[in-house]
Amino acid sequence: MIGYLTQNHTLINAFQPRAAGRPRRVDSVSQRVFKMAPKLSDYLNENEVIAVKGSFDQPISGIVMDSRRVVPGVLYFALPGLRSDGSSFIDEAINRGAVAIVTQKMPSHVPSKVTFLQVADARATLARVAQRFYKFPDRDMQVVGVTGTNGKTTVTHLIKHFLNGDQRVGLLGTINYDLGVRTVPSFKTTPESLDIYGMLAQMRDAGCRQAVMEVSSHGIDQQRVLGLQFGAAVFTNLTRDHLDYHKSLEAYFEVKTRLFTGHTGAEPKVAIINHDDSYGQQLAAKIGMEVPSVRVVTYGERPEATVRAENVSLNFKNTTFKLVWPQGDMLVDSPMIGRYNVSNMLAAVATAWALGRDPQVFLAKLRAFKGVPGRMERIEEGQAFNVLVDYAHTDDALTNALGMLRAITPGRLLVVFGCGGNRDRTKRPLMVKAVQQFADFSFATADNPRNETLTQIFNDMQEGVTAPLKIAWIEDRRRAISLALDMAKPGDCLLIAGKGHETYQEFADTVSPFDDRQVVRELIDIKKIAKG
Repeated sequence: MIGYLTQNHTLINAFQPRAAGRPRRVDSVSQRVFKMAPKLSDYLNENEVIAVKGSFDQPISGIVMDSRRVVPGVLYFALPGLRSDGSSFIDEAINRGAVAIVTQKMPSHVPSKVTFLQVADARATLARVAQRFYKFPDRDMQVVGVTGTNGKTTVTHLIKHFLNGDQRVGLLGTINYDLGVRTVPSFKTTPESLDIYGMLAQMRDAGCRQAVMEVSSHGIDQQRVLGLQFGAAVFTNLTRDHLDYHKSLEAYFEVKTRLFTGHTGAEPKVAIINHDDSYGQQLAAKIGMEVPSVRVVTYGERPEATVRAENVSLNFKNTTFKLVWPQGDMLVDSPMIGRYNVSNMLAAVATAWALGRDPQVFLAKLRAFKGVPGRMERIEEGQAFNVLVDYAHTDDALTNALGMLRAITPGRLLVVFGCGGNRDRTKRPLMVKAVQQFADFSFATADNPRNETLTQIFNDMQEGVTAPLKIAWIEDRRRAISLALDMAKPGDCLLIAGKGHETYQEFADTVSPFDDRQVVRELIDIKKIAKG
């Protein structure tokens, strides 16, 4: 069990083994608890398994998918993985007290006291079992899923802000998990199905009646949202990303469409689609043909959009536009800057409206929106130039961010950026081209190199160089930021891109503390002191 999932400790204690040579002390409470323990047959049907060795009536204390989290009495799912296979840790799970194992490959020898269940797809089985184990929390709440290459985090935070009123709204996303009564740091944009259903159950029990979550393409493809009932599904856009995993843009798009067409096990009740995005237009048409029962609401700046923005005005302080929806229109004055944030706001507005909320009411709270950490986050330390930290880490995201900043920056536009290791190598030269198209000068540096050398990453990036005199290659990220701050003058704008809210750097098997925002503040203060 992962720490933030509620565990029934009384039940776990009932499964504790006897110490060797010592009789078990009679404990009437434990005996009653053990008799009331759920059984495998409560969550799995015989027609869902290929083979069984052991009893289907085996009592269990819970479900885990990480052998290190095994406690006495649990059902352990041996999941296949890209880097390691859960079946390699079956012995460890049994030694820690697992009483039942779900696996895709039945071992030749199994312990007599442990039930083994062979299934065709362990991840799909985990999703179904987790949903049943946590008593279908998605049916007790209105769940909103947001997918797309860019904008998921901002859109989910905006939707939560608009929906939050007399009832709590939960959140699962890249930055954190808001479980209703507490917020914990995020470790994965879209967690595994066991985590999702466990956290949704916590939200339900905390009084949440709505939940908003980011849904990644990996999460869809790896069955993490299988069977989850979405009250609304939102599509932001699709650009080149994750091709190291999906291999082609078409395959990437196909995975995204599953969230809207029922191929994840359940159709959403309403689909909110970006009509300014070409893939969004394809998706809307596909939904209309294949799943006409799903209501489609489009948003964008195109006149055909259901919810649209007109007369958009951009500057460094705010963004204004006329919002139009089927029942009315109003002037919107937002503290969020950038045209792509107009799209993000429209996505959130269209979702809240589609769920029955009045824009005249929920948009009154827009001025109170504090923004999203690491998303065009302004750093103010009394410097004479603008410094912004953003998560942009694709060529499309950089193009959007830099294009917007170029249009509203009176001085020079400076950029610090890098490309992550062990990720799609084909996007690296495209990111450099995007930066060189808009920036007056840039500093290429480390951005979570992971198990790749910076030499290899820089070599890939250099294929996109179009103006070699406008880019410097600095391996140390702190040094690169320091040099950029030294270069900046009044009227300039410095964008530090790629890591956004992250507070660490990944090097091979080491994770080191590193927060762009904190580093900028420290360096500005140090430079002030040095100047006297």
